[in-house]
Amino acid sequence: MTTQPNDRTGSALVFPGMAPTRFSDVAKFMLINPHARRLLKTADEVLGYSLFERYREADGDYTEYAQVAFFVNCVALAHWAADEHGLRPDAVAGPSFGSKAAAVFSGVLSFADAVRMTAQMARCENDWFSREYREAVTLSFTRTPREKLDEVLAELDARGDWYDISCHIDEDFYMVSLDGDSAEWMEKKLRSLGGMPLYTMRPPMHCSVFGALRDRIDEEVLTGLRFADPVLPVVADQDGALLTTGEQVRGMLLDGYVLPVRWPDVVATLRDRIGVGRIHVCGPDSLFGRVGITSRSFDVVQANPRTAMLPRRAAVAA
Repeated sequence: MTTQPNDRTGSALVFPGMAPTRFSDVAKFMLINPHARRLLKTADEVLGYSLFERYREADGDYTEYAQVAFFVNCVALAHWAADEHGLRPDAVAGPSFGSKAAAVFSGVLSFADAVRMTAQMARCENDWFSREYREAVTLSFTRTPREKLDEVLAELDARGDWYDISCHIDEDFYMVSLDGDSAEWMEKKLRSLGGMPLYTMRPPMHCSVFGALRDRIDEEVLTGLRFADPVLPVVADQDGALLTTGEQVRGMLLDGYVLPVRWPDVVATLRDRIGVGRIHVCGPDSLFGRVGITSRSFDVVQANPRTAMLPRRAAVAA
């Protein structure tokens, strides 16, 4: 029997996966919040350009500038939440893109190294996907229990279509990567079974066939970086394992290219092994802190640019 959140005294920080974020939704936070301003200055020094200006001018949801800005804002929000709520978290997790911020806040990577890493990863990804799997996308959908999803996947097999399960978010919430030409067919099939397609990501993510990209990131980006042992345990987003060495976190970052995210496994580890009753989701979050498995398992406190810009008393209440 699962205990209720108020029966568990532990807390954790969760850094969300990256979703499209409008510049206008975060610009004021980046300019005014003292943590964001401090980190933005460091990022500019590392990158050799004004991140704020490049992000404002960027065209695309997952450009290098959008990715680094999302990362910077997540780390800034974690520092803000620690100050605002007096947090002493027992663990940290970062599904998908959030693993980069988790590596920093746990003490595995320095902030400067992680800024450089995030930018270089984005450049490698953009270059690789300009030549490989150019038509592949990742389709997210809900209201589709596993048995219904298996029906759809069986038909994809019968059609001879390539696919890979990229994320398991909740009991009826998944993301599947496949060729873009098959995405419309799959959306129609899901709707016929009562499912609800949500959005389509390009480029795709978390696929077993991206081993060459994983190897390139390993050789061109991570080589030479220092991965210290974490001061807070990190919960791996692929299987919920508790990571206690820098080398393990390094492996998690690389495995994120080829293994699916399994959010229920992360929830189970936080809830049942660590005894977490409250999580603080630090970053612009439209998914991981909001799905049913999360809200049923924890008291969820959202630390996002909107709450961080509220007057102090209102921000605490939010």
